[in-house]
Amino acid sequence: MSLSQVLRVLTLLVLGATTASVLAAPVTPCAGYQATNVLQGDSYLVADLALASNCSLYSQDIPNLRLLVEYQTETRLHVLIEDADRNVYQVQERVLPRPSNQNISSARAALRFNLVKSPFSFQVTRASTGEVLFDTSAAPLIFESQYVRLRTRLPKNANLYGLGEHSDDFRLPTTNYRRTFWNAESPFIPRGQNLYGSHPVYFDHRGGASGTHGVFLLSASGMDVVINQTESGDQYLEYNTIGGVVDLYFLAGPDPSGVSKQYAQVVGLPAMVPYWTLGFQQCKYGWPNVDHVAQVVANYSAAGIPLEVLWGDIDYMNAHEDFSVDPTNFPLPKMQALVSSLHANNQRYVVILDPGIHYRADYGTFQRGAAQNAFLKAADGSWYRGLQWAGEVVWPDWLAEGTQDWWTAEILSFFNASSGLDVDGLWTDMDEASNMCGDTACLNGSPNPPQSPPSSPGPLRGLPNRDLFHPSYRIANHRGDISASTLYTNITNADLTSQYDTHNLYGTMMASATYTSLLARRPGIRPFVLTRSTFAGTGRRAAHWFGDNASTWADYRATIRQLLAFAAMHAMPMVGSDVCGFNAAAEEHMCARWAALGAFQPFYRNHADISAPSQEFYRWPIVAASARKSIDARYRLLDYIYTTMHLAAKDGTPNVKPLWFVYQSDVNTYAIQTQWMLGDALLISPVVDDEAQSVTFYLPEDVWYDFWTWETVTGTGGSVTVDGVAWTDIPVHIKGGSILPLRVKSGNTTAEVRRENFTVVVAPGVDGNAEGVLYLDDGQSVDVGREWSEVVFTWDGGEGRFEAKGVFGFATDVVVESVVVLGGGQGPRTKMGPWGLGGSLGFSFEVIIEN
Repeated sequence: MSLSQVLRVLTLLVLGATTASVLAAPVTPCAGYQATNVLQGDSYLVADLALASNCSLYSQDIPNLRLLVEYQTETRLHVLIEDADRNVYQVQERVLPRPSNQNISSARAALRFNLVKSPFSFQVTRASTGEVLFDTSAAPLIFESQYVRLRTRLPKNANLYGLGEHSDDFRLPTTNYRRTFWNAESPFIPRGQNLYGSHPVYFDHRGGASGTHGVFLLSASGMDVVINQTESGDQYLEYNTIGGVVDLYFLAGPDPSGVSKQYAQVVGLPAMVPYWTLGFQQCKYGWPNVDHVAQVVANYSAAGIPLEVLWGDIDYMNAHEDFSVDPTNFPLPKMQALVSSLHANNQRYVVILDPGIHYRADYGTFQRGAAQNAFLKAADGSWYRGLQWAGEVVWPDWLAEGTQDWWTAEILSFFNASSGLDVDGLWTDMDEASNMCGDTACLNGSPNPPQSPPSSPGPLRGLPNRDLFHPSYRIANHRGDISASTLYTNITNADLTSQYDTHNLYGTMMASATYTSLLARRPGIRPFVLTRSTFAGTGRRAAHWFGDNASTWADYRATIRQLLAFAAMHAMPMVGSDVCGFNAAAEEHMCARWAALGAFQPFYRNHADISAPSQEFYRWPIVAASARKSIDARYRLLDYIYTTMHLAAKDGTPNVKPLWFVYQSDVNTYAIQTQWMLGDALLISPVVDDEAQSVTFYLPEDVWYDFWTWETVTGTGGSVTVDGVAWTDIPVHIKGGSILPLRVKSGNTTAEVRRENFTVVVAPGVDGNAEGVLYLDDGQSVDVGREWSEVVFTWDGGEGRFEAKGVFGFATDVVVESVVVLGGGQGPRTKMGPWGLGGSLGFSFEVIIEN
């Protein structure tokens, strides 16, 4: 055996065994590539990359590559390394449209690209400081048919965040850590494993003049991202993918919210949600019949707990078939009466849809889909089949021409307002896609023979002659092989790509198709789609909940970490967890804490499994009291929360932020993962310890105000311990310098809340000044035209002057009843109104200080 063969065997052993082994620095005989034919313009660089020597570590080398560097905007640098023949799969534009390239001059760019020709490597530096942000020189690029490796150096003790979806620490570990991207059903959201979504973007926060930058790898391929140190102590981050290209977007920041906005511009700005989706929502898998469901609604009313949205899990279906109702337990006439009753009370109804379509000859949805050629096929041309809730099923091919028309027609027919279920939104589940067949021997193997992709799929569709079941580089999918518990990865999509390459996109494509269908159902009205499986850019069409968590204090804490990643870093503002936990039995004190915590997260839904006891808030006195108090606060804050959603949809401003987004140079904030900023004004610091009635949280050096009492609290940049926190309470503080619009009263529904007037709370900062914003529109239109208001409030503490200026295009009878100025040691100081918000040109007045 030659030395190179020995080294290769050693490398395979090192990289392919245990978790600890995978994280060891690979030993390779690979020499990488040489750059030639370099052509550089004012806003771009292109070059050819030729293989220096044979590597073939896990698969066949691709000898000729092409490098493209684009200075797309002043803050965005694009680096693409693709095969010269452009056959390797790249994410379809129809799934994730690429951002526009403004071709700005490199002299104006905040980032610089530096090329080393031999062996090929590159650096990305910050123009203002010269600091190296990304450096691939420590290890050669490997680019094979089924394995791509790229490594970058990192500073020691790097502050890295993102790389979702995971349930791990918010600030990522820097030694022996691996993040796997392969969307998979993941009950109990296991730690250290791949979960339901793939978002290969990370934020690197260095603080001070170094600021924050982001790196996004636009790849749907299965991959392991390793963060570790070499034996000599050098810190690195390394991509190990089983295909695809190197398609990197570098985001300059330099402030963290700027990186969030720049990332949103790449993957697409999130969709604006309907106003009603911010209300409290209830679901349960296992409700026995429609009468029981109606009683749940009545019980919430009797308990005085506002309920905005009722959800239907798969119980409502006939034999778990999409677009059907159980004729015995959920007969259509009773279901229609339930929905009509909800709508009469300004409440909403949302139901679940699964991608698995029952393979039954007399099932109309299957018949019509087959006629439209809408399903994935096996090698022999038959429909590819597996198992989901309905039994033996087929799966939609979202890339087939007829699938969208078929899916839309089914939604229009079954959810017809007069003859079917008049739902207000749809929930796509099991869309990883989850297959109850555990492996490739599904259904004894006979219905689904092995399939080979076309010999020449075509440009960007994937290379032929690959092992699409068992690539030599084995990613750490917690389900096992990449085809385990999901669709066969050798299945060819209608556009000649394969599930091997597009697996991580399936849930996003289903959610997007559902969004399109709902828009066709009610043109001009914002659709609401909730999806379990996600990919970069899913927020353009859908909301997300964090999957099948558990009723534990550990998962209660994990939801904060997940919230911070998705809302602040993955351009998905409408997110939240199953409140009180999905799996196992919820406990009263934990559920009371979770009811309060959930009220200050964007998506707020209580949901439990069929195997879990019922956990509606009214079932425990303490939980009911906690829910009443927290929902009352949430509903008074609805327009503040709605404004944060508007800003996220407008330019990608994150609606939820970790503390270091606001206090960027305060190193004490970098690892905080149990507190969050809701918008710019509110700091949420829940009790997080098991069964505790005290909490220790961090209060940055600033002036703060207790949200519940309006008392001034001085932050010293240290920990604060609060004892005796009742089970119904959650510490919330208003940041000094903020102006907070509050509805004067809450209501039973969001429709009632929208009729209430405002109190505007001024929380002066250290300099005595404050500002805030309020956005108003009709709460439902996709295009509101000119019928919107964006009011900017300012407070000049020196002059004692309050002003409201901006755009006043939304007609409303709602007024500002009062303005309350906090602080000054004199208690609240109030100037009564009212001042109208509809059609006004703005107003200003002197605030009278009442001693």
